Amino acid sequence: MTQGPVLIVGAGHAGFQVAASLRQLGFAEPVYLINDEGHLPYQRPPLSKAYLKGTGGPETLTFRPEKFFHDQRIELISGRAAAIDRGARKLQLVSGASFDYGHLVLATGARNRLIDIPNANLPDVRYLRILDDSDDLRKRIAAATRVVVIGAGFIGLEFAATARIKGLEVDVLELASRVMARAVTAEVSEYFQARHAAAGVRIQLGVQATAIEGSGDKVTGVSLSDGRHIPADLVVVGVGVLPNVELAAAAGLPVASGIIVNEHLLTSDPHISAIGDCALFASPRFGGSLRLESVQNATDHARCVAARLTGDHKPYDGHPWFWSDQGDDKLQIAGLTTGYDRVVLRGDPSQKAFSAFCYRGEQLVGIESVNRAGEHMFGRRLFAAGGSITPEQAADPSFDLKKALA
Repeated sequence: MTQGPVLIVGAGHAGFQVAASLRQLGFAEPVYLINDEGHLPYQRPPLSKAYLKGTGGPETLTFRPEKFFHDQRIELISGRAAAIDRGARKLQLVSGASFDYGHLVLATGARNRLIDIPNANLPDVRYLRILDDSDDLRKRIAAATRVVVIGAGFIGLEFAATARIKGLEVDVLELASRVMARAVTAEVSEYFQARHAAAGVRIQLGVQATAIEGSGDKVTGVSLSDGRHIPADLVVVGVGVLPNVELAAAAGLPVASGIIVNEHLLTSDPHISAIGDCALFASPRFGGSLRLESVQNATDHARCVAARLTGDHKPYDGHPWFWSDQGDDKLQIAGLTTGYDRVVLRGDPSQKAFSAFCYRGEQLVGIESVNRAGEHMFGRRLFAAGGSITPEQAADPSFDLKKALA
């Protein structure tokens, strides 16, 4: 078991879960959770969905009330990490305060990728990542009439659906040839594009924003690469994120498209782990290195590290799953739907409930389910057990999926 304090940088899903799991596993040493936001640690997925619609205040998002941290002896430290002194095992904050650690956990997450076009810094050009962003957008949506969303990934489309429900005119710009192109199959893209269009969202594919048009400090529209102009009084950008690796890099830890860690989620320094969105981790299951952005990945990483710090040295072997709520539709993904060469549909998209089973050869590698939670849960259980079903079984509606789990 680790001796000395455990210091956790970042109080998102990963950081909070490390602290909570350490106490659940009987860890008795001090636990410090460095939080650079002015809120108790909170859930992020509702920020672009239910919370954005205006239901409830920040207290509806918190993982636990303040009493929980007091009772569990988890000390919340308000501040931003500035530097790691690996030799002395100290973390310094921007405020100048410093803390000793027996083990340091970097759960620094990721930040929005910014666009670099004229007028991108106008006040009504917004991003959505943290609670303050969502609070700000709630106010701006109430005052806006027409919004342009740059990026048709999960966040962009979730925001677009919410803005349309709130009565705004919505245009979505996407450089790729289909929505969510990097995340889902063409079949699922086609379904969601049609559903957004039916709700009145105008989706512009194969174009990019070249400038934000403005009058003074007010947004008036967006110029497109094909010469068109779209009027708007609000622009929301969702073009991906960048992992926060700078703190680790400055301390001499290896980084690439994330902080590099092994299958135990350890960096090259045996006293420092990295988890969640910022971690590029070695995966024996998938035979390479991965960096995943999901609640599941963050919390499972956290539990693995907490177990290791309390004596259970098992490699991380979680199987990924994701979800996205867009309007009345729920998309759930089990597995990694990349590198597939065949897609088999189970169910009928026209009935607004189906799953896309993705195969590499005869091996099932992922399932994308739309409004079919049972098939999503089947996929999670099947992959956890290392199982598969044939493409013919997946396509046959009479085949009992439960048989594959027996």
